[in-house]
Amino acid sequence: MANPKPADLINRMRSDDDSARKMAVFKLQQVIGDPSFADIFIQEGGLSRLRSLCLYTSGNTMAYSLGSLNRLLDLDMGWEIVTEEMIEHLVEIVVNQPLVNMLRSSLSILVAIVSHPQSTNSQSGAFGFRALKPALANHPSFLEMLVARLTSADHALCANALSLINSLMRDSVAQEPETEWPKLIKRLQDLGVITAVYSLSQSSSLADIASPVLEFQYQTKLLLRKWRDTPLNLEKPEHRRALKALNLASNPPPKHSLTSPSFGMQDEQRNSVDPGETEHDKPLDPLKNSRNASRKHHPEKWRRLGFATESPSYEFDEVGFLGMMDLTDWVRKHDDVFQKLLLEQASKSVEQRCPIARASLAVTLVLYEHFEIDRGEGEDMPQRYLAMEGNRDALDHVFKPLLLQWSRLHTAGLAAFLRLWKETSAEEDDLGKIEDLVRILVEQVVGRASRIKDIGEVEDEMAEVELARLRELQMELLDLTYEDAWGHHLKQVRDELNHEALQFVKEQRIRCLLQGAWFPHAVNSRTDNGVSQLPLTLWRFVKLSHNRRFLHYADFESKASTDPSLGHLSQKIELSTITSVTSNISASAPSTASSDSTLKNQRIDYEKPYQRFEAKSAIANTQITIHGFAKTSGAPHHHQELASTREDGQSSQPSSHADSDTSHPHHPLSSHPPRSVTNAGQPELPLLTLHPTSHALASEFLDGLLMLLNQQPITSDTAKLVDLVAGYGFRIRLLNVRYEDLERAVAMREQGEALGDEGRKKGEWQMKMPSKEGVDEEFWYDIGTA
Repeated sequence: MANPKPADLINRMRSDDDSARKMAVFKLQQVIGDPSFADIFIQEGGLSRLRSLCLYTSGNTMAYSLGSLNRLLDLDMGWEIVTEEMIEHLVEIVVNQPLVNMLRSSLSILVAIVSHPQSTNSQSGAFGFRALKPALANHPSFLEMLVARLTSADHALCANALSLINSLMRDSVAQEPETEWPKLIKRLQDLGVITAVYSLSQSSSLADIASPVLEFQYQTKLLLRKWRDTPLNLEKPEHRRALKALNLASNPPPKHSLTSPSFGMQDEQRNSVDPGETEHDKPLDPLKNSRNASRKHHPEKWRRLGFATESPSYEFDEVGFLGMMDLTDWVRKHDDVFQKLLLEQASKSVEQRCPIARASLAVTLVLYEHFEIDRGEGEDMPQRYLAMEGNRDALDHVFKPLLLQWSRLHTAGLAAFLRLWKETSAEEDDLGKIEDLVRILVEQVVGRASRIKDIGEVEDEMAEVELARLRELQMELLDLTYEDAWGHHLKQVRDELNHEALQFVKEQRIRCLLQGAWFPHAVNSRTDNGVSQLPLTLWRFVKLSHNRRFLHYADFESKASTDPSLGHLSQKIELSTITSVTSNISASAPSTASSDSTLKNQRIDYEKPYQRFEAKSAIANTQITIHGFAKTSGAPHHHQELASTREDGQSSQPSSHADSDTSHPHHPLSSHPPRSVTNAGQPELPLLTLHPTSHALASEFLDGLLMLLNQQPITSDTAKLVDLVAGYGFRIRLLNVRYEDLERAVAMREQGEALGDEGRKKGEWQMKMPSKEGVDEEFWYDIGTA
């Protein structure tokens, strides 16, 4: 029976032997997918026998029969046997049967029935969601069992169950009236379909069920878009009930306290329509107005909830009924928090109150824009195909599990809005600024969240991001916006400002050298009999000469309150002899306090030997070494000292000289007159070693010496200072740019992308300069100058 004939299979399907029928439908399931074979099978009358086997057999025979029918429907054939009895039978299988192969085929057939296009000559209710309504009425647990199949370990069964849910949602939204399809959506949500699909989106086996999960995600976007496009209409009972429930949840004050001196005497408020009433319900007769005066609402009934006016329906124009759903859902779940916030806001002035209702609507709009709900399904088709093939990057790009947690994201976003409002001490006019911060927060946390990141972690991160961090991100985003609009011009400005900032910092560092600084200096001491003692810590003062050609220094026994002058610094190094400056300072070391404050916080008693040893150990951790050519003859004692002890890093105690100036309170311990220096054929030696007491002092002297030698600075302190100066200058330049100019530049750039290469070559996309026509005085237009 390698190539069975349709007639032979039909005869075997009519056999009384169950094994023969089972083998026949098993073989039929394999060959029915061929359209030519299916045509002959239908012409030979096989449909009636297939229908009997689907309805009145059991076990594998029924499973193979249902599989054959499913393949036949895929060819758009055999719809004659899809009757109400068949649909009832399929629904009953889903509810009662545990066999996986039977469930897979039944669910797949139901998907085909619901998704089948309804033609004009087809019977009313034969296909679509309406075809299942009678069966759903007889089996109320069908939807519950359908959602339960989403947790099955069989991926094909899980995919078929989710495909049927997608088909039911899509057809009901498209075909059912507005009062009916929300009931199905709510029923599915109450049964836990959101949680089940959210788990599937984060599972490791997502590639096996990618198509139905993506379809569910798209259906969710369609629902959100439909709710957003539905305007708030108080003529609709459900909309009016939602608004009334919002007012009741706010715990409104009693009627006898509804007086308000600021709003109660305004005629427009006395004549305003309660949003809970229709325009036709408004009393027109003045006598009726007087009789119904006691029924008037609070003059701030809706403004106390955070609306701008007493007609809140107009404030839902941007978010539609979706904004009302999010607001009422948050109030229902957090009614105690809502009432507490209202009491807190009531104690503040009108300008300082946080508009809770408008904050909720703003968060809804932020989420709507972040998930690109208006984006069409076809725009992500290339990524979707890659995701179907199991591409991991495409999976993370296309699948957005957090979209399914819309309600929790809205709650977390609103909590962040209220927190930022309090931290910034915002006022009513700052509503848009807080909304921008929340938008940045959502982009930073939700936008960067991986596919497998749990919603709980996202909520925690949104609650922990600090205001300062959001401000930094906001400035970075502003820089990117400017860069996108005027990248070429801004690069020139930034390069110019960086050069100016570097020159400014160079002068500042050199002025630190001109001012001079104290450095601890440890030397070894020996007794008369040659026994080594603990190292002795002295002080070395280093200062640059006024002509910036010599580096003067001298060693002293103690550090005094006044700095010595150049005349008391008997030793010096000519800068022309310096070949390099080395240091063990890390380029990314954190900046500390200044050297003076560091010394004040770390006072050392140098008379105590153990503290001298500890100070010597601390000093040895950081050092700056100046290398250069030694003098040809009669090298200073200090140079000989460094040369003789550079292997162990220790220096001997310098000796005193009679020609030193002892009248100055800072008496130098060693003094050598300057001598001529020649570097021909001389080896490079360390000329001077400094031990800074802080990273700030090390940065000042190390980078100062490097820049004095026309080399680039290397420490992080100097780099941060250069960036700071350049950044302030850059923002001062940007003050000359208006926001309208930015919008115009972005529009011109987008126009240039639309024109293509030819349009850009012709210059059609370039921003037009302002005309002089009509201007009777001088003007200028420049981006790159302050």
